[in-house]
Amino acid sequence: MKPLLLSLSFFILLTGCSTRGNPAYTKSIKQDKHKVFKTNGDFVENKLLQEYSKWKGTPYKYGGDNSSGIDCSAFTQRIYKDAFGIKIPRTTREQAKIGYKVNRYHSKSGDLIFFKTGYDTRHTGIMIEKDKFMHTSSKIGVTISSIYNPYWKNKFWKIKRVLP
Repeated sequence: MKPLLLSLSFFILLTGCSTRGNPAYTKSIKQDKHKVFKTNGDFVENKLLQEYSKWKGTPYKYGGDNSSGIDCSAFTQRIYKDAFGIKIPRTTREQAKIGYKVNRYHSKSGDLIFFKTGYDTRHTGIMIEKDKFMHTSSKIGVTISSIYNPYWKNKFWKIKRVLP
């Protein structure tokens, strides 16, 4: 419990003092062979992009929870644990019950985003920018997608905030 409190205190301290700088500069995502990061970005976004760098391209595997194959809810669970030391439930249905609902236009980096992909199927990912989220695609593995992609836009369900 103490490590979680220390992590959250550190997070709040950093975000309370952060500034965005030049928006055009902040929006540029720099990439090298192994790292993805935002120049002059915020703490949460940078932590998420560091984790994304580790998982990028990992194949989708229903029920999977490691680098040989991972499903969407295991991916979000691992990111929250590894980036922020926060335990969240294992399944998409249970993850959709935690935190509090946020309007899509007020989403922030770190918010969980949910989609209804079928009659009884749900999908989850983590917001990294206003209009982008990272998730595990059944076709291309761990990737970053736009919420304005016609497929995702039509399947949007809700956004939940778990981080303070």
